[in-house]
Amino acid sequence: MFRWLNGPGAALRDPLPGSTNYLNAYDSQGHLVRAGTQTTRTEASTSDEIGEHTNLGLNPLDQNIASGTPIPRESADDLMPFPMNRQFRSQPVLSEELRDEIYKKISQEAWSVRRVSAFYRIAMQRVGAVFRLKTIENQWLQEGRKLATPYARAVNAMLPQTPAPPNPKARPIAHESINDLPVHAATRTQLFHPVPESMHFNRVSAAKTFARDLLPPEDRIPHPEMVELAKLEQENRGREDLLEARRVELEKEEAAIIDTQRQRQAAKEAATMKVENPRWQFRFENIKVESVGKDGRARSGVGARYGVPAQDRKKGQIKIPTSVE
Repeated sequence: MFRWLNGPGAALRDPLPGSTNYLNAYDSQGHLVRAGTQTTRTEASTSDEIGEHTNLGLNPLDQNIASGTPIPRESADDLMPFPMNRQFRSQPVLSEELRDEIYKKISQEAWSVRRVSAFYRIAMQRVGAVFRLKTIENQWLQEGRKLATPYARAVNAMLPQTPAPPNPKARPIAHESINDLPVHAATRTQLFHPVPESMHFNRVSAAKTFARDLLPPEDRIPHPEMVELAKLEQENRGREDLLEARRVELEKEEAAIIDTQRQRQAAKEAATMKVENPRWQFRFENIKVESVGKDGRARSGVGARYGVPAQDRKKGQIKIPTSVE
């Protein structure tokens, strides 16, 4: 063990700055594999110096550092922390600078979560989580609490990171896919729906088959505006004009959503009777028996939170339609 620690394992003692330090990125001699594959040089005149470093017995990583040659970024093979598990690859995390920039965009520049998500290519759930955690962090700093900054810095140094743009005009690096279609609960059951051959059955028809209020995929994705933007770009319209028009439209949509949520919350508070005592607050709501619906599965009914099992995979149930209406 000590022979390995003093030999090939010595390269793992000090991590590379701005890079992961996984075992799979090194060969059996402790040399960084991607540093040895870097063949480009900054200047042709440095070939003599590189030859001198080679003669000194330096490994490819030390040669690149001594000659000033930049080390390539990690490849997919370098992001495997467990050599025996080649299916697992470490996923990148947001850098501290990028998280600060996201918080600044929302708190100071009044960007919406949707706009930040589309600009930085980060899921809206992750953007909301970053903003909430940064808000708590700033509150703790104002209260004088100590943060585990050294621990967070050490953990981030061992993981691949998505950096912030180097300047305001640079295009951000995409962190993840932001338009993945979420799985709706109505589509989790088996369904056989016969249709006539002459019927035009498209995505809208398929959505209505699962549920009457289910929207088609192009309307359920997190960023449907990006689809419309791509369509308008094909019409050779100016991108700046398109972005400005879409920004105004998004602001109107978000204002309408916020207003609807406020009205719904106000109606719910008005329909709830509150009885308070020194220790507790009891809330009472009027419930109707008919609110459970014809099949007893309506979400507005009492007991809906406990769920009703689906019958699509139960034995003895007829799953294939016996007639066409």
